[in-house]
Amino acid sequence: MTDARSTAEGHSHGHSHGAGANRRRLTVAIAIVTTVLVLETVGALLSGSLSLFADAGHMLSDLIGLIVALIATVVAARPANERLSYGYHRAEVFGALINSLILIVVAVFVTVEAVGRLLSSETGEVQGGLMLAVAAVGLVANFASLMVLRGGAKTSINMRGAYLEVLGDLLGSIAVIVAAVVILTTGFDKADAIASLAIAAMIVPRAVTLLRDVVQVLAQATPPSMDVAGIRSHIKAEPGVVEVHDVHVWAITSGRYVFSAHVVVEPAVFERGETGLLLDSLGECLEGHFDVEHSTFQLEPVEHARHEEHPHR
Repeated sequence: MTDARSTAEGHSHGHSHGAGANRRRLTVAIAIVTTVLVLETVGALLSGSLSLFADAGHMLSDLIGLIVALIATVVAARPANERLSYGYHRAEVFGALINSLILIVVAVFVTVEAVGRLLSSETGEVQGGLMLAVAAVGLVANFASLMVLRGGAKTSINMRGAYLEVLGDLLGSIAVIVAAVVILTTGFDKADAIASLAIAAMIVPRAVTLLRDVVQVLAQATPPSMDVAGIRSHIKAEPGVVEVHDVHVWAITSGRYVFSAHVVVEPAVFERGETGLLLDSLGECLEGHFDVEHSTFQLEPVEHARHEEHPHR
């Protein structure tokens, strides 16, 4: 078996720089979320607003999620070793898993509380003015956190989980503001519980999407962005390549792809001692065209490939 691994220094430096930037983003977001959480909790207690309390509960889940995300970025930066040959990058995926589960729990809790209030015959007095003021401050703070996290959400599943949580808070603040305006203008206090249901409805789709992405990574499914047929075509286009089979591509975490394949080559490649050149060319092809950072190829002569039983596509 011949093995080729493309691990360019530029890639490593870029990932290290990105991880450091993500840690800074998360630290700033944690400070903002903690401040708003305290404000919304006090505001909910003073105003009697369930939607504000629901949003505060969502903020609490976000704070926990952001802390988990921060820990995950620190752990993921640790170097690989003999027992964890790919390093600790999966820590980001587990961080995203925890985030998605927290979001689902919060959504269920808010839904139960909101339905209970809607079905109750008691009319609770909600101070719409205080509710509106606190929600407005939360809206501004959540928007600031969103802008801080946006840069890392495109490159890290862990950061995307944190970004989605804060986005949910932003939408939740808007829902609370709308409910407060309705209460102030019409006196319809149940708008508060309806807003709570709206917040729960906004949480669930994002939580499910994030959980689905996590499951795909842990199941080592082919990333949606990867065109396996296209990769196979690129490999077969290399001079000296006859066929390619047992093609596998998966993600360690978002943006870090791993590839392996059996490549059948012409006998002349072995005779001329050009296997090293072919491996270099294949690795550069995958890294350049498909952003595959780690690739492993088993080069096989045609005679050997004929003896393999049931080769996988």
